[in-house]
Amino acid sequence: MDSKDLAIQLAEAASEKKASDILLLDLRDKSRVTDYFVICTGNSTPQVQAICQNIEAKMKDLGQQALRIEGYREGRWVLVDLGDVVVHIFRPDTRDYYSLERLWGDAPRAMEPNFAEFATV
Repeated sequence: MDSKDLAIQLAEAASEKKASDILLLDLRDKSRVTDYFVICTGNSTPQVQAICQNIEAKMKDLGQQALRIEGYREGRWVLVDLGDVVVHIFRPDTRDYYSLERLWGDAPRAMEPNFAEFATV
């Protein structure tokens, strides 16, 4: 599975747990660290953790393993690093504060429900 398909699968896993404002950023031409960011929001610590757990289950189903997961216990900003794909699960105030979307403002992007369109980019 290539990194774009993996990013789409993980974004859909976040959606299954009612993550909001799900955004995919294509960083292949912008960063040497990763190919894609998946950024989403959970409205509470339990929801952020549930989104992370569902993403972990999807990774297992796909035969993928995270290099690291950080921030799970606090549940304000969980980072799931798979190397070519990095998932950021934020609480709303934390997402506003760090504003990764603005930092990578010129990167190609897709928001739910347009992940299928992103797959053709």
